[in-house]
Amino acid sequence: MKEKFIKDLEENEKIESEFSVKYKKPLRPYKNGWMFVLGLSDKTGEIEAKYWGGKDKDFVKSVYDQISTGDVLRISGGISEFNGRLQINLEEGGSLKKVEIFDIEDFVEKSKKNVEEMFNDLKKELDEIKNPDLKKLVDVFFEDKEFVESLKKTPAAMYYHHAYIGGLLEHSLNMIKLGKTLKERYGFLDLDLIKFGCFIHDIGKIKEFDVTTNIKQSRRGLLRGHMSLGEEILIEKISKIDGFPEDLKHKLLHIIISHHGSRENGSVLPPMFPEAAAVYYLDELDSKIRQYVDLKENAETDDFHIWTKRFGQIYLE
Repeated sequence: MKEKFIKDLEENEKIESEFSVKYKKPLRPYKNGWMFVLGLSDKTGEIEAKYWGGKDKDFVKSVYDQISTGDVLRISGGISEFNGRLQINLEEGGSLKKVEIFDIEDFVEKSKKNVEEMFNDLKKELDEIKNPDLKKLVDVFFEDKEFVESLKKTPAAMYYHHAYIGGLLEHSLNMIKLGKTLKERYGFLDLDLIKFGCFIHDIGKIKEFDVTTNIKQSRRGLLRGHMSLGEEILIEKISKIDGFPEDLKHKLLHIIISHHGSRENGSVLPPMFPEAAAVYYLDELDSKIRQYVDLKENAETDDFHIWTKRFGQIYLE
């Protein structure tokens, strides 16, 4: 049972609890011997821990070598502040121990919504697509069992919105539901294209993130980003369909590479047709509302507002 979460840690307290290893930095000397830094996380946040070893470099290295990213460690240490941030200080000896049995939900948050129900709802929405070429493409995606399992567990982000298991599925489904409202107001829009665009806009995040006991960026995610990886996934799926229309293919690819709206925000190009613009704005709407809701729900204050670096003032009542 995890006793203490990162968001509840306070300066000068002694703690003993379990944390996931997100990264580790190489050994380095300090005035009393050798030390190393671990990046730790749980479902409430991240913190660094510093292991202060003695002069026996081989012993400190043996401790270091036994730790791998994704491990869950039981940590005993003290909390201090350094450069305006809390850190855990670990003394040489029995201050950390690998844990084999733990509750994964202590470390990686899951969507509050039922993942299987969301998946079935998404599939139902996409089954309603009338365009025969898009229907074939939907089938190609859902016949891939590995893709389906990845979709169910992938987060939509590491930090800002839907940053939990099932988050990508929840985010994409929300966008599709909102897209149906757009179609009611703007009848000329191609709802099939909007639905499928919402489904695939962030599909590269399946390869961008590694989800173990924490959420972190993969090597290919760091080097290429989810838009490039999303293009790759889509092209591979389309290649399985003989005679898939070239214009439709490039419209779908355009939706992926334009869904951040502008080059300044990371898009290769800005949206160039109404359905691509719709996907961009639906993405913005759902992600921003989710962030406002999270900030309100997690605010720890008796005041009627909070200030955030990302959004400025947030009214809480």
